[in-house]
Amino acid sequence: MEWDLGLQGLGLLLLMSLGLGIIAQFVMGKATTRWLGAIAAAAFFISGLFTSEVWFGWATEEDLQPNIDGLSFDEVLLVGLLTGVVSVLATWYVTRRSGRHSTKGGSSPETTQLESRV
Repeated sequence: MEWDLGLQGLGLLLLMSLGLGIIAQFVMGKATTRWLGAIAAAAFFISGLFTSEVWFGWATEEDLQPNIDGLSFDEVLLVGLLTGVVSVLATWYVTRRSGRHSTKGGSSPETTQLESRV
């Protein structure tokens, strides 16, 4: 397997990943874990790397346009956004159900309920 992703393509993928992470964290706010942005960015980056270098790695620059320094831009954007949104929703669902997101007092809802019973 030959990896043809250059520094400019890798940088663009990294910027798109960070952008999704920042937007996800801003939109979800305190409704979920503070790691949501990092989780979404990592999911976007890994799926984008897989899409560009494995799934569409066979294609040449003439086959896939726009191809930015080895990065299949349109395909990465589509698959990365789908993966990113799914990871955000899954993270929100898991943290909502388990009560793992942080609250103002620093204790989880379960701890607060236990303290009120005592």
